[in-house]
Amino acid sequence: MRRSFLWRNRVLLTSGALLIVSLHLISTGVHPGDLAARPESAFLEIISPIDAAFTRFSDGASSIVNDYLNLVHVREENAHLRNELARVKGDRARLVELEVENRHLGEMLELKDVLGANAVATNVIGSDATGLSRTLILASGSSDGLRPGMAVLANQGVVGKIIAISPHASRVLLIDDHNSALDGFDQRSRARGIVAGLVDDGLILKYADRSQDIRVGDSIVTSGLDGIFPRGLLVGTIKSVHRGGPGLFLGVRIEPAVDFRELEQVLIVTQPPPHLDDGAKD
Repeated sequence: MRRSFLWRNRVLLTSGALLIVSLHLISTGVHPGDLAARPESAFLEIISPIDAAFTRFSDGASSIVNDYLNLVHVREENAHLRNELARVKGDRARLVELEVENRHLGEMLELKDVLGANAVATNVIGSDATGLSRTLILASGSSDGLRPGMAVLANQGVVGKIIAISPHASRVLLIDDHNSALDGFDQRSRARGIVAGLVDDGLILKYADRSQDIRVGDSIVTSGLDGIFPRGLLVGTIKSVHRGGPGLFLGVRIEPAVDFRELEQVLIVTQPPPHLDDGAKD
């Protein structure tokens, strides 16, 4: 039974004995070349790979920890840089928008000076959502001196007229709405007609006599005879002229000078134009 126990634990007992001998030799001192140093050498030969492996593992673990900490730091730096970049882009977008708005405002003021009439510049804040009419909503109303019937203009030309109002907002009927009409004439030939909108979208010159000289590319401007729009404002250009078919008048289609979908700011003429009679229109 004793032999069986010793045999089963022979490796452990041998290792323990070698460890004790080694510690004894180290404590008492051994000179190189001594026979007693040979067991120690054997023990060191066994221990050194284990120690080296442990050292490598310790260095590797330390490197992993350092790499992880560096990665966390880099991620924090990247997040900070992304936030800074987003802020810079936002500031730049606001500056660009401010520059555009200032340019539009400057153009509005120039138009006001050209008109030589009292006018109010305001922003477009909405449009008709039902599709039953073509209108815009403005950010100014009766508290700003506006009232129904006033002309609404853009830098490019005529927009429409105010048809409804509240203290701080107003609704504009666009000139291409089928309920809209204004007096205009061909700037080249002086041929006169009524500019009106169509139900299915578009702009025409009504009541232009077949004998009148109207050509594609001609400019149509306001006559000032309707008492709403000042004389000489651009309405649009002729894009087609149809002379065939029955009737006394030409079929004239107009391309509006203003892209109503892109409008952001407009100018409202708060002073009615001077009265012109038919004899003074040219």
